[in-house]
Amino acid sequence: MDLSSKIIAFIGSGAMAEAMISSLVGKKLADPGKLLAADVRRERVDELAREYGIRPYTDNADAASQADAVVLSIKPQRLDKILDELKGGIRPDALVLSIVAGAPMQKISEGLEHAQVVRSMPNTPAQIGEGITVWIPSPAISEEQKEIAATILGAMGEEILVDSEIYLDMATALSGTGPAYVFLFMEAMIDAGVHMGFSRPIAEQLVLQTIKGSVSYYQKINRDDEVHVAALRNQVTSSGGTTAEALYYLEKAGFRTSISRAIWAAYQRSLELGKGKPVHIPDTRTDNGG
Repeated sequence: MDLSSKIIAFIGSGAMAEAMISSLVGKKLADPGKLLAADVRRERVDELAREYGIRPYTDNADAASQADAVVLSIKPQRLDKILDELKGGIRPDALVLSIVAGAPMQKISEGLEHAQVVRSMPNTPAQIGEGITVWIPSPAISEEQKEIAATILGAMGEEILVDSEIYLDMATALSGTGPAYVFLFMEAMIDAGVHMGFSRPIAEQLVLQTIKGSVSYYQKINRDDEVHVAALRNQVTSSGGTTAEALYYLEKAGFRTSISRAIWAAYQRSLELGKGKPVHIPDTRTDNGG
């Protein structure tokens, strides 16, 4: 959808807001002069204005009041304050698109006194146009507004429309938090390579290309014939070989269970955030002063 006639206001100008702005401008899907970025940090919005030609604001309510689409691209802990600032000031026919993790549509709609809300969950690779975003519209969203939301989110990579809000919390744990799991796995592999004797640059090159190549191979195989990932794993696992030995140790160490439990824990935390529960930081100190 061509968004060049639409005014889009980004409330919050962090990395994800810039990813959206960069994608919309770079793909010529929107008019930079009709993209508004609002933030309390004047230097940040001025930086975006110089880079992309957008219009900078330090008044959130002023920017939002002009927009056909208002993107809430803020940290969850700032949501209540922003909702108070914008309450009653958004155009009745405007779309509100939230990328705020854990924030239910009902909270946003009630906080803004506005019915047309889309909730979404993008992930970090969206910053280079390789992300994936799960999203859901409220019942009040029109077909045109669905197209606007799909275009904005699709500019950052792939987008998946779902029919239940519970999938947003699931996506937060799986794809939203997912890059952290991948980076940790990469870090462990690189460190293992260094431990064996590779220089760090060579270990990094080996691991990065192995992961990139494995994903590309899986995608190519699936284009021709749908194959379960377990079948591909079996292809490289010779009886009594090095891969079999490594996989045996990973299973014995609980690798698969650890991943599953970590994702489940992230899912539960997303549900807690949606209920407004405060972040709990456990006290790891010991009685002996540790």
